[in-house]
Amino acid sequence: MQKPPDLVDLPALVRNRRRARAAPALFLHEAVADEAQERLNEVNRAFTDVAVVTPWPELWRARLPAAHVVPPDETLALEQGAHDLVIHALALHWANDPVGQLVQSRRALRPDGLLLAALFGGQTLTELRASLAEAEARLTGGLSPRVLPMGEIRDLGALLQRAGLALPVADSATINVNYRSAWHLMCDLRAMGEQNALAMRRRRPTRRAIFDEANRIYASSYSTGPGRVRATFEIVWLTGWGPSEDQPQPLRPGSATARLADALGTSEHGAGDSVAPEGD
Repeated sequence: MQKPPDLVDLPALVRNRRRARAAPALFLHEAVADEAQERLNEVNRAFTDVAVVTPWPELWRARLPAAHVVPPDETLALEQGAHDLVIHALALHWANDPVGQLVQSRRALRPDGLLLAALFGGQTLTELRASLAEAEARLTGGLSPRVLPMGEIRDLGALLQRAGLALPVADSATINVNYRSAWHLMCDLRAMGEQNALAMRRRRPTRRAIFDEANRIYASSYSTGPGRVRATFEIVWLTGWGPSEDQPQPLRPGSATARLADALGTSEHGAGDSVAPEGD
């Protein structure tokens, strides 16, 4: 079977991240690290061999000095079965093969080890997407790929099962950020290394008029007050465990010891039985 074309231009993505290091804006990564710590506290387990997959190693090394920190390359530098916790930190949305990333993370886990992955979800930057699309359609009569398409939570949760992880759970949280303008938002995206790295992007410079029009549309449609506009970031959390015989297992069909009808206080009827209506 022929491999589908890549969605992401990986050399461009690496270049964007390298440029962002000059003056990075990592407040979303900081928020993800804080939330990850809270989630781990709820697990109530001591993790001793931690791996972190991240494009921003300095942030995680400061928080988890003993962790094995690796970049989100297509082939992860993780040893099989070496870790009881793998954190995939806000990079999975840029993967050309997200299932492959999760499979590699699972293989790096010991039995009953935990994978915690955070990535941008489908509601991220809905305002900027709409504003850019409307501006470009008005001025050129067409559209070009400008913002990375991101998965919806149901689809992203299914990736955990495809990767062979046990007890999969997906949930999300929304972070709303106020900016002075769409220009200031796009400046922050560059400082995050999150600007356009799509393989199908136009390689010619975009006309300034398109961005000016997008900024005007953004201000008129998504204002939160005088001189302020809203930007939405949806963080999807994927949680799964390395398969282990000690984990809870679903019961075999037909092994129930109590009837649902008894629990509900109703009478049980066969599929073909007729039930007389109550009353006269």
